[in-house]
Amino acid sequence: MPMTTLLDIPQEEQAQMLAALRRARYGYVLALQVLLLCAAQQTPSEIAASLFCSRSSVYRIVRAYRAGTLGFAYAEDGTMEPPVRTTVLTPALRRSLLALLKAAPRAYGWCRTRWSCATLAVTLGTKRRMAVSAETVRRWLHEVGWVWKRAKLVAKDTDPKLLELLDIIRWVFEHPQAWEALIFADELDLHLLPKVGAAWMPKGTQLEVMTPGQNEKHYVAGGLDLGTGTLVHCLGARKTNVLFRELLDTIEVTYPAPQDRRLYVVVDNYKIHKAKAVMEWLAKHPRMVLVFLPTYCPRAHPIERAFGDVHDKCTRNHTRKRLRDLLTDVQRHLQENGPWHYKLAQLYYESDGTAVVETMTAERLLPAAA
Repeated sequence: MPMTTLLDIPQEEQAQMLAALRRARYGYVLALQVLLLCAAQQTPSEIAASLFCSRSSVYRIVRAYRAGTLGFAYAEDGTMEPPVRTTVLTPALRRSLLALLKAAPRAYGWCRTRWSCATLAVTLGTKRRMAVSAETVRRWLHEVGWVWKRAKLVAKDTDPKLLELLDIIRWVFEHPQAWEALIFADELDLHLLPKVGAAWMPKGTQLEVMTPGQNEKHYVAGGLDLGTGTLVHCLGARKTNVLFRELLDTIEVTYPAPQDRRLYVVVDNYKIHKAKAVMEWLAKHPRMVLVFLPTYCPRAHPIERAFGDVHDKCTRNHTRKRLRDLLTDVQRHLQENGPWHYKLAQLYYESDGTAVVETMTAERLLPAAA
């Protein structure tokens, strides 16, 4: 049995122990320990060394005790009652914190567009007359399930025909015919300049992604069959109606006429999809029908998710020096990593338009099947 209580604890483990102690030892507990040691005639230096706190904390607690501002209350029988532990997120504090987060900082006099832990701490102190640190607020935010992350830009859905167009696409998707196919088509920009994204790296370091010097561009046009998950594509040096017509040619070959007598190609309202040359091409290929999405509504386009996979698998943080090597990676991904089985976005189901669509005739909204 060891004859000494001296321990050789690594510094890292000691730091973890100290952090756990400070999380568990709330303010009023530390104040009681300091006051009792002061009463035992110990000096501030001795108290700070014993309690693993600073000498300034000792002086601050003593000043608060002498001024009667420590917040201790006494019951009717004279027993001392400790103050309410303000570092615990009570239900009332939770409601106050969430109410602040839902409002803009300008509503409370701040010249800011986003809340910070410090501004939340100051505002809570003003509203509830409580002293709380920014780090405590940070812990509370994690406790209520909030995290610090980037926002995303979204377009406002202002198309007056939004619901009608989405209901048509949903109806075709949910009532497929054996001789029909529903394909979502779009174009994707490919840059030699890498897209920068998060990656695992040693702490204290930052991964460096070299720029190409002179950026180069290429484009891929793709058509996603939501029923089978297959994605046909073609590449082009320019994003014009020529590239789109090449994609339509590819779809035409992929879906032979005896099997698929009607091809619905869903596209956005980009100008190349409505070009005169495209309309002339469609006139010569009557089984191909364009269905347009609502304006400014990328959430309704499932192929955007497939293109997001292209960036995640091929273009984000890539180290290719030549554009043709990057294009080879993209083509290999599109050929080998399918199928892409996606569902329609929740946007299609936000309003129950099924009953409305069932009353619409195919002759009035969509060309009759041949």
